[in-house]
Amino acid sequence: MKVTILGSGTCVPSLQRSSCSVLIETGKAKILADIGAGTIRRLLEAGVLISQITHILISHLHLDHIGELASFLFSSKFPSPRKEPLTIIAACGFVDFFNGLTAVFGSWIELGDHVLQIVELPGTGPGSYDCEDFKVQTLPIVHTAQSIGFRVISQEGHSVVYSGDTDYCENLINLAKGTDLLICECAHPDQLKTIGHLCPSLAGETARKAEVNHLVLTHFYPDCESADIQNECRTTFKGHLILARDLMTITLPIAP
Repeated sequence: MKVTILGSGTCVPSLQRSSCSVLIETGKAKILADIGAGTIRRLLEAGVLISQITHILISHLHLDHIGELASFLFSSKFPSPRKEPLTIIAACGFVDFFNGLTAVFGSWIELGDHVLQIVELPGTGPGSYDCEDFKVQTLPIVHTAQSIGFRVISQEGHSVVYSGDTDYCENLINLAKGTDLLICECAHPDQLKTIGHLCPSLAGETARKAEVNHLVLTHFYPDCESADIQNECRTTFKGHLILARDLMTITLPIAP
């Protein structure tokens, strides 16, 4: 199982950090968790073509998480139409959102039912999706009405949890329980904590209570660059800690 941070930033333009996206590779599957601005370029820099992506997980519908979805679909039609199946997994309500996109862009982003499948999972309780190379478990988290966190589990039993955007909540702790890798948003330093987002100490508290093996902090707004994010997180979490940067790669299982 291989994880590549494609975008560790936010909606704020940055030369160092693209908007939110993570690539998870397991078996034959290549999974995008969110698809914010800059994802397609970062994929190319990671040596992956958009035609190789098999699944897209959408945590919620804010633009820094879905801003390049229409471009991805449009690009999938050229120089020749995509033929390999693509599955988008999101919370209930995504089909309505997608229908709105097609109302705007029309046939330019339509791949056909034989190629594109949309799977809606509950936004109010646990959800699951199984395929040949992995399975997904979801729980709603505290950000928007359609926000869900994802746990991706490989055939070998390794797991990655992707929080999306969230405030502190029991559902994320439960979803991340014992996971190999928790990729957790950490939008602002402790002293600038905002509603709907985590700060370092609360992200650490989540990881500690969930007993995760490794914690990756990501989704950094610019004020994080001048703060001691690592030490703030260390007030609540003493385990393995990584601060995300674009194109960082992590392979599971991680050596001790």
